[in-house]
Amino acid sequence: MGSIFKRGSVYWIKYYRNGKPYRESTKSSKEADAKRLLKRREGEVSLGKLPGVRFERVLFDDLSKDLVADYRINNKRTLGRAEGSVKHLTEFFEGSRVTDITTPRIREYIESRQEEGAANATINRELAALKRMLNIGAEQTPPKVDRLPHIPMLQEDNVRKGFFEYPSFIALKAALPDFMKGLVTFGYRTGWRLSEVAGLTWSQVDLENRIIRLEVGSTKNKDGRTVYLDDELLTLFKKQWENRKQQAKLTPYVFSNR
Repeated sequence: MGSIFKRGSVYWIKYYRNGKPYRESTKSSKEADAKRLLKRREGEVSLGKLPGVRFERVLFDDLSKDLVADYRINNKRTLGRAEGSVKHLTEFFEGSRVTDITTPRIREYIESRQEEGAANATINRELAALKRMLNIGAEQTPPKVDRLPHIPMLQEDNVRKGFFEYPSFIALKAALPDFMKGLVTFGYRTGWRLSEVAGLTWSQVDLENRIIRLEVGSTKNKDGRTVYLDDELLTLFKKQWENRKQQAKLTPYVFSNR
């Protein structure tokens, strides 16, 4: 059972997890604030979570170091790109507590990068690095992150110009059978090779985070590749997923026919 006590004019709380006592300042002179914090901490403990005060001590700087270390340990070819993304993120989030990295704060980062003239594709790579470092923090034992904020991704203009004009593409798409419309739409929007689009499997798709990945070594130049789904592509993939449910035999491929 937890308790509340005062040190000077400030209230403190005391609670237990696995028999170990935790003491935490409320930074408030109001007893009501202490009662609310104690109730929240006891709720976290009852759910098997580490006390929230632990996560409030973790800084962005800790997570960014873990991300770079992960790239080095796994010998990823995109280490240099990741370090570049971390550099920009650090200029904005350096010294921030992980609990302060919220969706509104991330939107502020996006706006600041847009004001600097960064392209949406560049900002998306930086947001993907932020998402990855938060996931790494959440997957550790003990975890450094207790909740993952929603990270909005930006629409990218990935349509290749000069090869197949958009009106021609729309006319072609209208004339195609339904099972091919999704395939050619994704191919046109991304510029991926036919073998890459046709071979795309659901294991490479993360609808929740709007990400599709080609792993390192699976492309012609051996580099990995990431696509961020804008609203149009997200709707397309959700439709493909619903169509998959109607099939008598489930297939691992995103774009398929009987």
